[in-house]
Amino acid sequence: MSDAVLFDARTDGIAIITINRPEARNALLREVREGLFAAWERFENDPALRVAILTGSGDKAFCAGGDLKEMVSTGMKVPPRDMFPLPYDTIELSKPTIAAVNGVAFAGGWMIAQACDLCVASTAAKFAVTEVKVGRSSPWASPLIHMIPQRIMMEILLTGKPVTAQRAYEIGLVNRLAEPEALLDCALELAGEILEGAPLSVKAARETVMLATEMGRAAALQAARHASEHCYNSEDAQEGPRAFAEKRKPQWKGE
Repeated sequence: MSDAVLFDARTDGIAIITINRPEARNALLREVREGLFAAWERFENDPALRVAILTGSGDKAFCAGGDLKEMVSTGMKVPPRDMFPLPYDTIELSKPTIAAVNGVAFAGGWMIAQACDLCVASTAAKFAVTEVKVGRSSPWASPLIHMIPQRIMMEILLTGKPVTAQRAYEIGLVNRLAEPEALLDCALELAGEILEGAPLSVKAARETVMLATEMGRAAALQAARHASEHCYNSEDAQEGPRAFAEKRKPQWKGE
């Protein structure tokens, strides 16, 4: 791992991935992109890690987006499909992720925050899809239609104007708000709540949400039932009810 992206593998099953280029507003420079690809791969392949939190260094920017200077110097037109490390898109992940947005999340910064399963934001954070301001496009924003109302999405993309963290919370883009100094604690609390659940149940729950997002009602029900069979047939599915009956905390094995 380079110092452009920091990786903290905690003993409680949480990984904290930090974009560490505050002097460049944590923009998606080549070294940052490479660091994120490596960090996500490390998270996915470590069975001891169950939830990842993505954040940025400093208090000004979560990520200011792509490197416009690079785009100019390379004459970039359509970005290569594998250029940006996007969870569940160009990065194959099977575990929950949380974006902890500590400052501006503009363009590509919004893109990587949007790609995470959940989002907590500092009250000082701002979000914007600024591509119309620089003649670029934002096809990656298409999944927003499953997160926020159409007319709000239309305004955000057509104007490129920033929205505050409070507004992002009101429209459903952000799960929780926190004061800047309490942001990471807020993200860790949310991650801890996920960790309380049985690992296979959490995995099946995440798959259920994604199936429901991408399919019609009947197809999603059928696919979700299939995705849940491993969970139902696991030892944890017996341990949970047993622990409840015995009035004790369950001991999850993830199997």
